[in-house]
Amino acid sequence: MHKIVILNLFFISLILIHTSCYAQTNKQNDIAAITASRTASNAAIARHDIDSMAKYWLNDFVQTIGRGTSLTGKDTIMATWKALFRTNSTVSYVRKPSKIIIGDNGVMAWETGTWTAKNSYSKGGNYSAMWRKVDGTWKLQAELFVSLYKL
Repeated sequence: MHKIVILNLFFISLILIHTSCYAQTNKQNDIAAITASRTASNAAIARHDIDSMAKYWLNDFVQTIGRGTSLTGKDTIMATWKALFRTNSTVSYVRKPSKIIIGDNGVMAWETGTWTAKNSYSKGGNYSAMWRKVDGTWKLQAELFVSLYKL
């Protein structure tokens, strides 16, 4: 009887170790996916390619820009970016993540870092973003930018 208990504990331990390693691998894959999406999004901003920027946004995406103005909805935010690029053909923004945390549920993530700007109202500041995994793909639910550096 004692040997059976020990064997059961051994197998349970193996399962827990395997599950923990698998969860860590998934989180690392999710962090890599979000990092790649952020890099592609930065490149899309540099090209002023709004459709490529917006493919990372959920339909009810919320964005608060560095001056504190908030916009809601993918279509509204796309129109605002179009207007910006039309009136300022040299503006550029780059977001540099410093930390990405995947939630225990595997469907929510938090990203934080710094942003820099060229030919804008500010040189940059800090940002945070909320990501949501939908049908296996990470999409932005919300972004908050805080302008900390004057031109």
